[in-house]
Amino acid sequence: MNTVVRSTCPYCGVGCGVEARPAVNGGHEIIGDKQHPANFGRLCVKGAALGETLGLEGRLLYPEVDGERMTWNAALDETASRLQAIIDEFGPKAVAFYASGQLLTEDYYAANKLMKGFIGAANIDTNSRLCMSSAVVGYKRALGADFVPCSYEDLEQTDLVVLVGSNAAWAHPVLYQRLVQAKKLRPQMKVVVIDPRRTATSDIADLHLALRPGSDAGLFVGLLNYLLQQQPLMTDRFDGQSDATTLAAGWSLAKCADFCQLESAAVQTFWQWFASTDRAMTLYTMGINQSSSGSDKCNAIINVHLASDKIGRPGCGPFSLTGQPNAMGGREVGGLANQLACHMNFEPADIAKLGRFWGSERIAQTSGLMAVELFEAIARGDVKAVWIMGTNPAVSLPDSSRVAQALASCPLVIISDVVRNTDTSRFATVRFPAQAWGEKNGTVTNSERRISRQRGFLPSPGEARAEWWMISQIARRLGYAEAFSWQHAHEIFCEHAALSGYENNGSRAFDISGLAHLNLEQYDALEPVRWPVTTASTPAFKSWRSNGKFQLVPVEPELPEALADHRYPLILNTGRIRDQWHTMTRTGGVPRLMQHINMPLIDIHPHDAKRYGVTEGDLVRIASRQGGMVARVQVSDSQLPGNVFAPMHWNQQFSRRGLVNGLVAGVCDPHSGQPESKQTAVRIQRWQPAWRGEIFAREKIEFTDEVQWWRQTSHGVQHFVCAAENLPAAWAETLTAGRGWQLQYARGDGDFYHLLAWHNGELQLAFYAAKGWPDINTSAVVSAFESAPTTAASRHLLLAGKSAGVLRDAGATVCSCFGVGEKTILSAIATGCQSVGLLGEKLRCGTNCGSCIPELRALIAKAAK
Repeated sequence: MNTVVRSTCPYCGVGCGVEARPAVNGGHEIIGDKQHPANFGRLCVKGAALGETLGLEGRLLYPEVDGERMTWNAALDETASRLQAIIDEFGPKAVAFYASGQLLTEDYYAANKLMKGFIGAANIDTNSRLCMSSAVVGYKRALGADFVPCSYEDLEQTDLVVLVGSNAAWAHPVLYQRLVQAKKLRPQMKVVVIDPRRTATSDIADLHLALRPGSDAGLFVGLLNYLLQQQPLMTDRFDGQSDATTLAAGWSLAKCADFCQLESAAVQTFWQWFASTDRAMTLYTMGINQSSSGSDKCNAIINVHLASDKIGRPGCGPFSLTGQPNAMGGREVGGLANQLACHMNFEPADIAKLGRFWGSERIAQTSGLMAVELFEAIARGDVKAVWIMGTNPAVSLPDSSRVAQALASCPLVIISDVVRNTDTSRFATVRFPAQAWGEKNGTVTNSERRISRQRGFLPSPGEARAEWWMISQIARRLGYAEAFSWQHAHEIFCEHAALSGYENNGSRAFDISGLAHLNLEQYDALEPVRWPVTTASTPAFKSWRSNGKFQLVPVEPELPEALADHRYPLILNTGRIRDQWHTMTRTGGVPRLMQHINMPLIDIHPHDAKRYGVTEGDLVRIASRQGGMVARVQVSDSQLPGNVFAPMHWNQQFSRRGLVNGLVAGVCDPHSGQPESKQTAVRIQRWQPAWRGEIFAREKIEFTDEVQWWRQTSHGVQHFVCAAENLPAAWAETLTAGRGWQLQYARGDGDFYHLLAWHNGELQLAFYAAKGWPDINTSAVVSAFESAPTTAASRHLLLAGKSAGVLRDAGATVCSCFGVGEKTILSAIATGCQSVGLLGEKLRCGTNCGSCIPELRALIAKAAK
């Protein structure tokens, strides 16, 4: 029997193929699928650690209503009854669904069909609104369809790659390494990185343009003007060229350089490279999309590709990299509130067409509420029931404290999720246990329009079910049994595929009708395939606008709405870090993924650090007009002066005050509804607690309000970094009082306080506090909970936070794939490993996903000084 199951990674939109096979010591080993065309076997560290996310700790396993466990039938009956009562009293627009790019296409399709087709309102939106809805608007305006006109193979064929607003080295590591390899094989290929920060992606850049945050449109509108001076437009191909070119004509090199705060020579170099090369690609993500003018920025990029004919050919095109594994699939099924299924729109012909196919007279007639306005409507009381599927909006949406307040006031909050306790689920009226990755079956679509199968290889634990099953069960109870009679995800996929071709005749780009007649065996065996997939021949690229012309969209560059002032003098940028994913509900539970960056940080330029009196490792309070957080300072000249950066992952399960989106305002692009998460005016203030420390405990720790804490994931022990303004000894007494533990402690004139607590020879608690960060060997302390030291000398070493030398302190983790620390790397460099290749030969670092290579190079350079 073949025990290998081929599936697709559940993280970013690269859509890497994986293989799951039983591990020798139990569990499953996850490796890259060498046959999958997205990754050919390569995985990033998060994908490689998938086998470590398959445990059941913290899982939601049974349905609950009002905090009480129920059978599925009782929970479904009660939920449907409450939904129906709200619809009867307040109408269908009082109900909303909020979905996720983590859902499979079949789940997404079922949710969209129920809401827009039978409840009769369009109030279904998705967390994908937060990452790629501006890209959708850009493509639809220019091409007449949400059609990404590029593939990963184009990276091997292009002459110029422009990465704008994209730290692909961390956010899309496998695709970035594919680009690294392409440049290695073709050194003449040029790479331009356009980003206010110098990120790991800049490691291979021939040119880095550290422009003013949010000024990207000026750079590309100016490029359009430059291109038009070199070569006139073929006007018979375009609409809108008059307005677009007139606007562009005002953007001279000098004006553009001033607007973007760049050197004119650097801008001119970029423009010359783009104009002179035959094949160019522009890869863009959140730095473009998450803006109050993100749609226009997307069109400014698409305009230059259209005007220069660098689109629709190998090695060419504007390539929006999606952030989630099935953000593209959600776009296909109508998961956004302002679109209908299969790329249809809220137009009379499309509404009637969908009604005929679904056999429904209740098709939503107008767009619904987009993500930010949806939760504003919940806060007002206009929406009285919301079903949140596989996402955590209390962390991921801007102005997250207001989102929490809205959910707290909502009469009916339904959560279908894998994890029981999240920042969002604490407001749940109803909890439905969802299948996790490795348990569910269906399809996802990646950034290059490639449909791949996610296949289950684990039994569903407890009473977990697929979201499509939950949705169909609710639909039946609402009276729509005939339209939701599916018994398998395969049936939903085939219905979706049939709808894509229904009365299409080439009018819609999305068409997979060639897959509509797959039987169950063929569906199970489906190989990765890029759409369109039809029985007729279709052009690889064209305009889907009614007149067959492309649209040049006039763009007037605008700066972000967030402006620094005397009260909030810094601009905060938010984004992903290398080893974490979204709100950490999956990756946060993997110890090795917490080793690279283990708590919220704020990157700040040395000039600003000096100005605000902060140094490396300090704690600061960050405040905006919306809220505040606490983070650890990382001084870095990769930032522009006046700008800071903080990661977006931490939630209230991992940090007391780490919600970065609590600072971000709900300002949105007027066309796409995508929030401006990349620019927020903030101030920082150094926080000087009485002590900072680390605590390890066998049992759960209860923190008092004055203690700031950051949870660290370690094997077999509760582990927190913490800080407070009270005395550490007094706080430690509250943890040990009345337990009958044997205590061992050391203190040093207020400079440090260390405490060990023992019971029957087992270590129960270890606490290390100091005025600065305590210098301890974390591995040695964690190991002591598994195998306690027995001699007086070894216990005294543990009290000092050290070991007898068996477990050496490797320093901060640089290579998460193989657990290689900074101290180990610096030691190897000192003994002659003065290249990335030599370090890889000796320590293996940099030889798997490659994400740590920029840091390895930086350490080599540091050692050489």
